[in-house]
Amino acid sequence: MPKRVSIPFKRRREGKTNYAKRLALLKSGKFRLVFRRSNRHCIAQIIKYNPKGDETIVQVNTKKLKKYGWLGKSNIPSAYLCGYLAAKLGIKQGVKEAVLDIGLLRPIKKSCAFAALKGAIDAGISIPHSNEALPDSSAIEGKHIEAYANKLNDSELKKRFAEYFKEGIDPRKLSEYFVKAKQNIDREFSGK
Repeated sequence: MPKRVSIPFKRRREGKTNYAKRLALLKSGKFRLVFRRSNRHCIAQIIKYNPKGDETIVQVNTKKLKKYGWLGKSNIPSAYLCGYLAAKLGIKQGVKEAVLDIGLLRPIKKSCAFAALKGAIDAGISIPHSNEALPDSSAIEGKHIEAYANKLNDSELKKRFAEYFKEGIDPRKLSEYFVKAKQNIDREFSGK
């Protein structure tokens, strides 16, 4: 007699949900800082569990960073600013603490997921974490991208960073744009 085959839930088969991780996060009873990354953009959400369906309190993607003077992409500085802005909006909605939910992403130290986490922590939300997983300040400001851009000759630079140049951003001065974008976010939430 053949053995019975156990078919996993649909979202698990599709590679969308790890139910064991999700259950552990929901048992905490805290808000979740959900981070997702596509090829072109980063998404940070603050979500509250509800038995009828999760409630999204705040949703920010890197496209919204254009308003603050940052060209939204899927890199470490963008992820940091995305987490920072989501946390600022969450604090406005009454969120004080949360847990990080990276879904099926691998938890690689100093990656975009942990840059978004650092952004949320710097904005003022209390999230349990290990400091060794967080990227250092030079990576968050994009200095590694600046160093790479400075190595390239002009033709290669224009080819690799075409979208930055199209938006009028010089990748060799990326950390300056980062500081301005962060100041613009702070200015909006300080009420000045």
